[in-house]
Amino acid sequence: MIIDGKAIADRILTETRLAASSLPHVPSFAAFAVAPSPATQSYLRMKARQAERAGIQMEVRELRDDIDTDALIGAIQTASEDAVIVQLPLPEHINTMRVLEAIPEDKDADVLSPAVRTHGSVLHPIAASIEQIFKEGNVTVAGSRAVVVGQGWLVGQPATAWLTQQGAQVTTVTRESGDLLAMLPLADIIVSGAGSPGLIMPDLVKEGAAVIDVGTSELGGSIAGDVAPEVRDVAGLFTPVPGGVGPVAVAFLMKNVVQLARLRNAHNGVH
Repeated sequence: MIIDGKAIADRILTETRLAASSLPHVPSFAAFAVAPSPATQSYLRMKARQAERAGIQMEVRELRDDIDTDALIGAIQTASEDAVIVQLPLPEHINTMRVLEAIPEDKDADVLSPAVRTHGSVLHPIAASIEQIFKEGNVTVAGSRAVVVGQGWLVGQPATAWLTQQGAQVTTVTRESGDLLAMLPLADIIVSGAGSPGLIMPDLVKEGAAVIDVGTSELGGSIAGDVAPEVRDVAGLFTPVPGGVGPVAVAFLMKNVVQLARLRNAHNGVH
C-alpha cells in the first residue's frame, strides 16, 4: 500500500477549517525563523498556504542572524498569537534547547518543548501522522518490532516515544551506530528521519514491513527520502517522498493550532 499523504492531508485540513470556523476569532500562529535559507523560506510559504486552507492566520517572523538566545526567547514569549512555532534548525550560536524549553506550553503547536511532549494537550505532528497512516493501512503497532533510524528532535524522538507508548519493541539506530544492517531486516515497522538519500534499500527491508520515510534531502535538484523508491515493491505499507508524511504532518500542525486556540478560549472564558 502506497500512502497518498496529500489525500489524507486534504481531509484533515477540511476538518480543521470547519473547527476553526466555529471559534469566535480566526485562530492564529507565529512562525519564528532566524536567517532562514531559501529552502526554509519555501517550506514556510507552503505552511502559509496550508494555514490559509485551514482557515488559520499565520505570521512569519524572520529574524536576523545576529539575534541572541535571550532576545529570541523574549520574542517568542511575548507573541500574541494563539500558538507559536520555531523553525529549525537555528544558527549554531543560539542555544536551541533553551529556546525550545521556553516555548509557552499552551502555545506549542509543534510540540517541541519537553514539558508538552510528556503531558501536552496536542500530539506531535509526526507522531500524529504515523498514527493516522497506520490507521489507514491497518498496521498493528502493539507487539511489533520497530526500528527508528535517527534520534533527532523532529522525527526520531517523537516517533520512538509514540511507538513505545503503543506497545512496540523499539530500537533506535543511526548511521554512526553501525547496526543498520543488522536491525532493519528484522523490523515489522521502520521509521526513518536520517536525511540520507537512498540509505535504506530493498534488501534491508522485511517483506510486508510498514515503512515510514520522513527523511528529506536534496538530490540532483529534487527532494529525496531516506528510503529507495524500489522499497515500495517489498513493503506492505510505504510512504513516498515527497507526498507521504510531509503533507500530513503540516495538516496536523494546523489542527494543533486550532485545538490550542480552542483551549485558550475556554481558559479565558470565551465560547
